[in-house]
Amino acid sequence: MVRSLAEQSTDELGGPGSVLARQRRDHARLDRLMDRYWSAAGDEGGTVMRDIVQLVFSHAFAEETVLWPAVRRLVPGGEELTAEIEAEHQQINELIARFERTDPDDPGRPRLVAEAFALIRQDIRDEEDRVLPRLQEVLDDAHLARLGAAWEAARLTAPTHPHPAVPRRPPGNVLAGVPLSAYDRTRDVLSPGRRSPVWSFVLAAAAAAAAAAAGGAAAGALRGRAARRP
Repeated sequence: MVRSLAEQSTDELGGPGSVLARQRRDHARLDRLMDRYWSAAGDEGGTVMRDIVQLVFSHAFAEETVLWPAVRRLVPGGEELTAEIEAEHQQINELIARFERTDPDDPGRPRLVAEAFALIRQDIRDEEDRVLPRLQEVLDDAHLARLGAAWEAARLTAPTHPHPAVPRRPPGNVLAGVPLSAYDRTRDVLSPGRRSPVWSFVLAAAAAAAAAAAGGAAAGALRGRAARRP
């Protein structure tokens, strides 16, 4: 019988270092932050949203880079399961990207946030109830711990903002993620309230360089794959 991750203890999930336990910790933190956002006042709301965005996209990148390839390789029906999750991730990317482009006083902002939060919660339930328990069935605790370490390494070096045009699967997401991560993390440090005109120019230049590097890397990968075909 498949049991949701939400119904299991940390030991049942393979210990605190297991990829399943790490996933559930991030999910629980996201739930708390989303609840807190609606009651936050003034500048606190912006701070909470930044925390949500950074966590959502670093978490999703680690899933797409490390976790979903393992599901596709090891779990019967893994291709279909991960395709559904990737579609949810793409919708969340597009909604948060629209949110980041809107003016803080735009009356449509709360609707975008509500839609994004509903999708994030649906994504959490799909992962914890349907996808990850099936991975748990085919991996022992030692393998779950090794996958957890790889997942954590990917999360700590991942982009922290939405990039809807970036592929959801390796190698495209990895090739694009390296320059985009550097850009995003610089952007996080230089929050709007601390950004000078000079730094705005630097960030714009960094964004252009990241886009060019990501595009060049992806094109190189495609050329390499084409050259290897018989």
